[in-house]
Amino acid sequence: MGDEGLSEKRVVVTGSASGIGRAAALKFAEAGAHVMLVDRDEAGGEAARGRVAATGARGTFIRIDLADDVSIRAAAAAILAIGTPHVLVNAAGWDRLEPFVENTFEFMEQIVQINLLGPVKFTRELLPAMLAAGNGKIVNVASDAGRVGSSGESIYAGAKGGVISFTRSLAREVARHHLNVNCVCPGPTDTPLFRSLPEKMQLALERAIPFHRLAQPEEVADAILFFASSGSDFVTGQTLSVSGGLTMAG
Repeated sequence: MGDEGLSEKRVVVTGSASGIGRAAALKFAEAGAHVMLVDRDEAGGEAARGRVAATGARGTFIRIDLADDVSIRAAAAAILAIGTPHVLVNAAGWDRLEPFVENTFEFMEQIVQINLLGPVKFTRELLPAMLAAGNGKIVNVASDAGRVGSSGESIYAGAKGGVISFTRSLAREVARHHLNVNCVCPGPTDTPLFRSLPEKMQLALERAIPFHRLAQPEEVADAILFFASSGSDFVTGQTLSVSGGLTMAG
């Protein structure tokens, strides 16, 4: 796709050290955006920033721990010191496959903090400046687990379902300020997180997908760029599944 109005735009991407977040950051860079790469992994984030710079685009790495309020506020302040974002992509996430009856309270809290409360709080810190600017795009990356459920991921699915509902509600609140808020729900995607699953489960998921293959991070990133681009100016509060047809649900 072309830059679709993204050239010179300030774009914040969480989870940009690897996987879908990194793929999105690179696509934004190729579209000419100034990419602010936000992640807990400093080494991975700096490496991704180097790849952004190699495209000729401007890249800035900012560390964040989405489970820590002080870190969230500090990262948001560092971003706003550069300038109000035109696009915010909440792509960071974390999970571990485990039966619900084995989940500890600590594990539950960590999953919810990273996958739901972290993105919500980070958005809250950046939103006033975006509202004052009177335009912008927010793209939340949830999961099809949050749409249809997923065995062994009950808390993760619940948190991602929360992201989907948050997206819809926030879209209603900010529409009068000309901000678009949409959600991308990846299915099984060839990321480090997916490859951490047991091999039998990986193969079973691949076989279950109608296209009989995993999504590549770049394919999910294409959906993120659509919601960030001028091509989606009249689209808000929507959830787009990128799953190769695995979850054909309303």
